[in-house]
Amino acid sequence: MYINTIKQRLLSFLLCALILSASNLNAQSVSKTPLPLSELQQKFVDLRFGMFIHFNIPTYQDADWPDPETPASLFNPTKLDCVQWAKAAKSANMTYGCLTTKHHSGFCIWDTKTTDYNVMHSPLKRDVVKEYTKAFRDQGLKVMLYYSILDTHHRLRPNMIQPKHIDMVKKQITELLTNYGQIEALIIDGWDAPWSRISYDDVPFEEIYKLVKSIQPNCLLMDLNGAKYPAEGLYYTDIKTYEMGAGQRVSKETNKMPALACLPIQANWFWKTDFPTTPIRDVTKLVNDVLIPLNNASCNFILNVAPNSDGLFDDNALAGLKQIGQLWKNEGPVAKLGETGPPIISHNLAKRVPANSSWSDDSNIMDFANDDDFESSWQSNPRVKSPWYEVTLKPGQPFNTVVIFERKANIKKYKLEYLDGTTWKTIFEGENLSRVKVNRFNQVKGDKVRMSIQTYNDAPSITEFGVYNETK
Repeated sequence: MYINTIKQRLLSFLLCALILSASNLNAQSVSKTPLPLSELQQKFVDLRFGMFIHFNIPTYQDADWPDPETPASLFNPTKLDCVQWAKAAKSANMTYGCLTTKHHSGFCIWDTKTTDYNVMHSPLKRDVVKEYTKAFRDQGLKVMLYYSILDTHHRLRPNMIQPKHIDMVKKQITELLTNYGQIEALIIDGWDAPWSRISYDDVPFEEIYKLVKSIQPNCLLMDLNGAKYPAEGLYYTDIKTYEMGAGQRVSKETNKMPALACLPIQANWFWKTDFPTTPIRDVTKLVNDVLIPLNNASCNFILNVAPNSDGLFDDNALAGLKQIGQLWKNEGPVAKLGETGPPIISHNLAKRVPANSSWSDDSNIMDFANDDDFESSWQSNPRVKSPWYEVTLKPGQPFNTVVIFERKANIKKYKLEYLDGTTWKTIFEGENLSRVKVNRFNQVKGDKVRMSIQTYNDAPSITEFGVYNETK
């Protein structure tokens, strides 16, 4: 009797251990050893082609931007089948998927503890993110997630952002990167875009970036709204992004950065009631005019397919994906990328601070070079032979990076100095022929930063002059 009791307890213990092990399998599979950013960028571009899946509360409102008060009870995909999605992606020879975990209207399709506005309070009562990640991994596909900073339901919008909102964002991202295994990339939307008007300071980019890397050091973070920044510069993203539906285009001739471009196979991102009878995009053109040229330009292409209100892909979308798979085969790694260096992630200390310069054109004075607008510029008067430009910081401001962006590469040799209170000290002096001139150095503390321009082709012009205190 005693021996049997011990055996029963031992079996019970082993069963519990197996259950616990299975439940923690995702968490255990996450690599905590950081790889070089250049290696992660190369791996991402080598994936070539993936599936965007816009599926959320907008699916049930016939609108990409639904009423933010749409009740959770409306979310009811009675035939939800993420395995169908994964097999459809596989049929197109895709290598990964990316699901909209939360879109701009704030509905969460995972079992979040941060809000009741989520799938567990809908008729479905199933964790869609969990089912998606399992289905795609079972098909040998990589897993990525999409997350919106803009959240109209929870009032995370311009002029209303409070500490509780930032806390919610951090907790939600922590859940997504903790409970679903290795996430290859987190694509964030609704940040620093003209239509969202939420800056990288309103919701601090640097804090979110560090959080992502602390949980999953090999998860790439991409901001989907980085089009305002120069193509050669890596600002606030690990990968350059281009939303083709918004008119953004990567240069297929000159691009040298790891990039992502996206487009829907249907007419919109989210499913509409007329999709089953509306022709999808011409898949032959998608392959020959979009996918192949993008891959040749070091750009990964992600094609959106919208599940319908039942949680399934429509027949015309399934047929189109299968046809893509017949037309296109993954040829493996693309050409080797060059080093980009780390992205700029911190606050621009020079943004809209007092600026000064040598004589400039009347309509292009010094304030245009630090106004956070990459379309305006400071322009030196052609009669000035030794132009200079300067910004005033807070007294004793620490910084370790200065970035100068020109509309076209023109300035050749220059000197960067900082005022340490009484003395001007040189940070850099030399030649840099790039259009985006990134200068990184050991941290200094200064009240001002000055650029003395020594050689150039035409009268110098600076579009943006940025000063940063970047995390090493």
